Amino acid sequence: MLTDKRILLIIGGGIAAYKSLELIRLLIKAGAQVVPVLTRAAGEFVTPLTVGALANSKVYRDLFDLGDEAEMGHIQLSRAADMVVVAPATADLMARMAQGQADDLASTLLLATDKRVLLAPAMNVRMWHHPATQRNVVQLAADGILCVGPNEGDMACSEFGLGRMAEPAEIIAAIGAALAGGPLAGRHVLVTSGPTHEPIDPVRYIANRSSGAQGTALAVALRDLGAQVTFVTGPAAVPPPAGVTVVRVETAAQMLVAVQGALPADAAVMAAAVADWRVATVCDHKMKKDGSGQAPVLEFAENSDILETISKGSMRPALVVGFAAETDDVLAHATAKRLRKGCDWIVANDVSPATGIMGGAENAVTLITATGAETWPRMAKDEVARRLAVLIAEALT
Repeated sequence: MLTDKRILLIIGGGIAAYKSLELIRLLIKAGAQVVPVLTRAAGEFVTPLTVGALANSKVYRDLFDLGDEAEMGHIQLSRAADMVVVAPATADLMARMAQGQADDLASTLLLATDKRVLLAPAMNVRMWHHPATQRNVVQLAADGILCVGPNEGDMACSEFGLGRMAEPAEIIAAIGAALAGGPLAGRHVLVTSGPTHEPIDPVRYIANRSSGAQGTALAVALRDLGAQVTFVTGPAAVPPPAGVTVVRVETAAQMLVAVQGALPADAAVMAAAVADWRVATVCDHKMKKDGSGQAPVLEFAENSDILETISKGSMRPALVVGFAAETDDVLAHATAKRLRKGCDWIVANDVSPATGIMGGAENAVTLITATGAETWPRMAKDEVARRLAVLIAEALT
């Protein structure tokens, strides 16, 4: 799968560095050549001797190695690879990348490379969710950096949540997808997915039944056609795919910021089920009933329309695809929506309860464009995604 591909593997300083040893083994097994770089902190978790023996390669560590730098070694290293992989990518290393720092060999390589970069983040759950880290994730995605993971699970710090490094097999799949050719090679496609959660108070929120399955399937199909995919997802039931840059959000406002931060893009596929309204004033404590029988009155405010904002914005992608989930007069509502929002295509579907489509494994859609409407038979969401991805590729090439 990766025969003769040269992978520059930067190993960051975290407990997940032990997984990099298995990653090296799988890369070699897949036919790749691995050139390892250890940060100073990584050497506290895995030894250069072990890494070098598994990679059958010299291990690079020092920016000011006289033997290497006599030939501008850090520049050669950054350019000779087919891809740069950072696993684990620590919060510190990601922050330095986002700021464009170059104060050691790893960060200098990342700033000097002209190749695609894939990160496998690994950190404590609170560090991952910290606003500073999430700002850095958005910035790195906007810079074209790919990301696989992090996953949810138990951590070495005895906490549970997002922050576990993706498994080596997932990283291999992401590398393969990023290096694969295809009609969308060199194209950047933005995909939104899942619901949004609009808070009422610290424990309650307004949401919908979207599972994120269709958006995830679209990201996979576009990735498999060679696209660089930025995947902005709300709190979906379906995990995000490997081989794409994942930006997680909760609210519609956060999704809009993430989408705008991911531009420019060649195409945008807006599959997320974004809440139309939010509670105007979120209560800062859990609302309680007082026995009076009086229910609280919630005042709502309209969320910004992400599809319309992108379709009519100055950084509009060449192709903008919206989705219309309707329960009645599907074609009429969807056709009107396409014109109102200013997007190129609308994928309309009937999500009334009897269809079982919202949250289910199948979909039945009608693709509406400026030239008319084409109704597809009911099929698996993966197949809907593949058909739509092929049409997107044809439109962009």
